[in-house]
Order: sequence, then structure tokens, then C-alpha cells
Amino acid sequence: MEKILSFDELTHLAVRLSDYVKADDVVALIGDLGTGKTTFVKTVARELGIEGNIKSPTFNYVLEHLGGRLPLYHFDVYRLSDPLEVYEVGYEDYLHNGGLVLIEWADIIAEELPKEFIQIKLFHHDEKSRKISIEFVGNKAREKELLDYVGLSN
Repeated sequence: MEKILSFDELTHLAVRLSDYVKADDVVALIGDLGTGKTTFVKTVARELGIEGNIKSPTFNYVLEHLGGRLPLYHFDVYRLSDPLEVYEVGYEDYLHNGGLVLIEWADIIAEELPKEFIQIKLFHHDEKSRKISIEFVGNKAREKELLDYVGLSN
């Protein structure tokens, strides 16, 4: 499902998504520089009840944020030279660790993503909005539920 959202609507999507997700869900964020991936993650983290400065883990590849409704495992795989390097930072350990896994630049590790995950693509549209695409890959029943929950169903 594709839609053009204002920045306020994109924030609302992140708020609703943070309420929808459950333990072991994976959210794959895909988009060019400056499309709002890290801002989206910050909103989700805040809504999960995670305090502190949330920043992109570009040089660490993954940052753990505990203390919220769910632990948040925030990956940024932009700097990987090989998709398989994601396993060197314990990727598999995070996938079934009772938290929410959010991955920026997830298209870089597309072949390593689980069978089921929420995919959100962000595209530049204009200076006040973004075009987004959202789907629940591998689980159409949950996709319908997700789109209804976040208010993006047709």
C-alpha cells in the first residue's frame, strides 16, 4: 500500500506502529538519505517508553534500548560491505530475543531478513511530505490487521 503522508501523518504512523508491534516483530526501513528513517525510529522508541537520546547506530551497527514496553534493537546496516557481516554483530540473537528489531537500510540485507517482517519504504515527495509504502511481508493476514490498525487501509 502506497500513500503520501505529511510529516505529522508520518509521525502518527510511527505512534500507531509502536502500539501495534509485539515481541519479535521486525521492521525493515528502506529509503534514501534524509527520508526520515531515523526520525521514525526515534518516534517509535519514544512511544515504546524508551528514554534518552536515540541516534542512528551507523558506526556500531546495532544499539540496544531497554526500559520500554519492548526492548528496541536498532540496526543501521548502511556501512556493511557484505550483507553477511550482519551476523558478526549478533543479528540472529536479536531476532528472537523478545524485542522489536528496527533495521535502517534493510534493503542492504534483504536476503537475510526473516520470512515475516513489516517493510516500510520512505521516498522523498516534497519538502512537507513523504511517499510511503508499507506491507507485512510473508503474512497477508497481519498486513490487513496492520493497515487497519495504523489507519492506512483502503
